[in-house]
Amino acid sequence: MSSLHRREFLGSSLGGFAAAFAFGPSLFAQDTVTAAAIADAASLSFAPDTLFLSWQQDPTSSMTVQWIGSETPADVSVKFATVDNPLWQLAKTITKPFSTTDLKVFRTQLTGLKDGTEYQFQIGNAAKIYRFRTMPQKATNTIQFVSGGDAGVDEHAVKTNILAAKQEPYFALIGGDLAYDNGKSPETFIKFLQNYHGHMIDAKGRLIPMLSCIGNHEVNGSYKMKRDKSPNYLSVFDNLFPEKTFGVLDIGDYLSLVLLDTDHLEPIAGEQTSWLEKTLADRQDRPHLMVANHVPAYPSYRAMEGANGGNGTGHEQRVHWCPLFERYNVDVVLEHHDHTFKRSHPLTNGLKDKNGVLYLGDGSWGKLRAAKTPEERPYLAATSSAYHVTVHRLEGEQRFHMALEESGKVADVCMTTNKRPARRG
Repeated sequence: MSSLHRREFLGSSLGGFAAAFAFGPSLFAQDTVTAAAIADAASLSFAPDTLFLSWQQDPTSSMTVQWIGSETPADVSVKFATVDNPLWQLAKTITKPFSTTDLKVFRTQLTGLKDGTEYQFQIGNAAKIYRFRTMPQKATNTIQFVSGGDAGVDEHAVKTNILAAKQEPYFALIGGDLAYDNGKSPETFIKFLQNYHGHMIDAKGRLIPMLSCIGNHEVNGSYKMKRDKSPNYLSVFDNLFPEKTFGVLDIGDYLSLVLLDTDHLEPIAGEQTSWLEKTLADRQDRPHLMVANHVPAYPSYRAMEGANGGNGTGHEQRVHWCPLFERYNVDVVLEHHDHTFKRSHPLTNGLKDKNGVLYLGDGSWGKLRAAKTPEERPYLAATSSAYHVTVHRLEGEQRFHMALEESGKVADVCMTTNKRPARRG
């Protein structure tokens, strides 16, 4: 049982208590401080430092608000309205246990939203107002998001958060190994959310929603485990992965993101591969069809060959998934796990092919290793040993992918175009 319990959140509650007195005599009678007045002041100052946004339904018409905590105001419902026309609506907040602690996950699903619109929301009677924007239904303008993986909670992860937020992305896609909680440290997972909440806010004050897929450091045991071995991650991402830790998110009429599990809770072969083939086949009319997973099929650090002739990193993906990526003309596969920056050549069956599939990664949001060079790995076009985030710009049926190092230096830029049949109508 974790030692993280309600008492450890009392610091923030006491902060709210102190803030009540900071409001001065306008809140209270001159010499009388009542329990009700203190509660009202605490409610006004409530601002959970783990709050973040994500999606479980259509990103053009919904948003999921979540936070983890203990002591809360009596009213944790969420009221929301567009920024331009503040006619407030109310949404109910549900609670569920957080991992192995006696803390709770608070979750509110906002639905019936307008696409491509800026919204504001408040929790209960709290004074703080948050902002976000929904995804457009049609990509009439440039759509920009960021991706990366292998974050952690140290200063480098924070710096990459800040760099990512400066790009004003619609969302961030973190491809596994978010907190490095290993399925058994809720404290570490909470710290990750605190960092994300504190820094993933764009220049216009909008919260940046987070999408993810699962990695080995979300799981106690890393590979071939059951769902109960990932209690922290699935406490908040079970809305995106309610039964299986793979899925697809369709955004408007232009983008499909296929999120896969590289043998952490779900085997690669079998059900997941069958699902993947149908999912890709059903989305051949999408202008942008992208895949994200954690362990790379084409690693930039680990070996493709195992000891004594055994299978190395990514072997099962190369056998079961890469032929599907090639057959269905996937635009880009976002891979992670190796803690470098990498861009592959377009590949077919592991060989350079101008009509092949591009693999980008390799997971250095907050973790780092020395990358292998293209001379050492001929399938690689570019590598570097730098903390980085990738910015993806969707323009028509073209995509521009720019890797930014922690310093802000541009590490690499490339472009991909749609190879699938043009959409009709």
